[in-house]
Amino acid sequence: MLIFQAPLTAQEVLHIFHRDEPSLFLGAAFNTVALICLGFCLVRCRFNALLVWLAVFAHFYGTRLWLQTDILSITLEHNVLFHRIRQAINYVVPVPAFFFFQAAGLLPRRGKLITGILAVSFTSLAIVTLYRGQIDLVHKINNIVIILALFSILIRAYVQGSHDPDFVALRRGLVCFAAVAFWDNLGGAAWLQFDLEPYGFAVLLGSLGYVAARRTMRREESLNEIQKELALARSIQLSLLPGSFPDSPAFRVAALYVPMTAVAGDFYDFVAADGNSAGLLIADVSGHGVPAALIASMVKMTAISQRGNATRPGLLLTGMNRALFGNTQGQYVTAAYAHLDAHKRELRYASAGHPAMLLLRESEVIEVTENGLLLAAVDGVEYSERSMEMMPGDRIVLYTDGLVEARNAAAEMFGDNAFAAAIKATAAMPPREAAGEVIRIVQSWSRAQEDDLTILVCDYAPA
Repeated sequence: MLIFQAPLTAQEVLHIFHRDEPSLFLGAAFNTVALICLGFCLVRCRFNALLVWLAVFAHFYGTRLWLQTDILSITLEHNVLFHRIRQAINYVVPVPAFFFFQAAGLLPRRGKLITGILAVSFTSLAIVTLYRGQIDLVHKINNIVIILALFSILIRAYVQGSHDPDFVALRRGLVCFAAVAFWDNLGGAAWLQFDLEPYGFAVLLGSLGYVAARRTMRREESLNEIQKELALARSIQLSLLPGSFPDSPAFRVAALYVPMTAVAGDFYDFVAADGNSAGLLIADVSGHGVPAALIASMVKMTAISQRGNATRPGLLLTGMNRALFGNTQGQYVTAAYAHLDAHKRELRYASAGHPAMLLLRESEVIEVTENGLLLAAVDGVEYSERSMEMMPGDRIVLYTDGLVEARNAAAEMFGDNAFAAAIKATAAMPPREAAGEVIRIVQSWSRAQEDDLTILVCDYAPA
């Protein structure tokens, strides 16, 4: 039930409403800014202290403007709780303001401690006011503390004389807000018969909007440049990979490479590729992204330098390890190399910490192991090799661990057995189709690609 001390005419209510229009409009604008700041943080899924405290500050400030309107006071004139909330919010508004200024670096070095003390003190004053109502002494203490804090902010804003355009704009907005708030708290509002502080706060928000817009534009430009550079890096990396294996009367070879990111650390090469021999190299650099891609290009160069040892897998990996050691910035490389000789019907194989080669023979998948240490881990390592006879119809499969370590929604790995089953299931397909189908099977199993995927399939099929 609404109770008025005296009936108000429609003209008087309209006059009060017009007088409150600036506060109503600014209160709505400040709360809108608060929602935008919080929404921006939520979209980015990242906590930004400056934006979050600005949002809370703007929300409380806008709400206080609404609570202080005459139209609301007339409506709730005899509501004691409303008047206490209206008085208490004066002590709540400075709390996020202190955290905001501390995040902006405009409080002293011990800003966190000071901010914590002030936040607890002002929150306590708000609680006391809600419980007992306005206390004149408390109100005076509040004004004195705010004046001292604003005076400190004004000094530090000019002491930190950065010429960065963003900081200059932010500093000007802060100075404008602090100056008018300082004026109002000294009694200037009573002399002018209206508060200047809300307009100063609007200037502060405008300067922050300017800074946010500039930083967003710079960020977009930077991201566009990064995307262009990554696209160029990807094309360069793909150019390092060999084209299709030359036509051969003895071998049919296909490789498929699916990077997790624009550039990646998996690598393969045909060290030997003629009618009667095939030298198949596969490698996996630890890590992902640009660093791994740079190391992969080094692997390419070291493999080229070892072409003289193409028929001896052990010597080839030994030479690659010697060249890579000390040059990979702590990143390691797993690698496997197989050399197939159609004249001798011989396969030679060596590995450096890489998943075992698979041999599909007469519908059975055989694991071929001959493993040594990772490349670039220890200097002076000598790699051994394994030799075995080839039979017509044999299929050789080299791959990286991203295929067997793919995980589904239940965090279960695809595993060696499932991978071997996929190899058997695609036995009747040509190498290129088989490689694509194995990748598809793994991708349908995994919830998301968490590593680079590379597979190399070679059929020994003499005329």
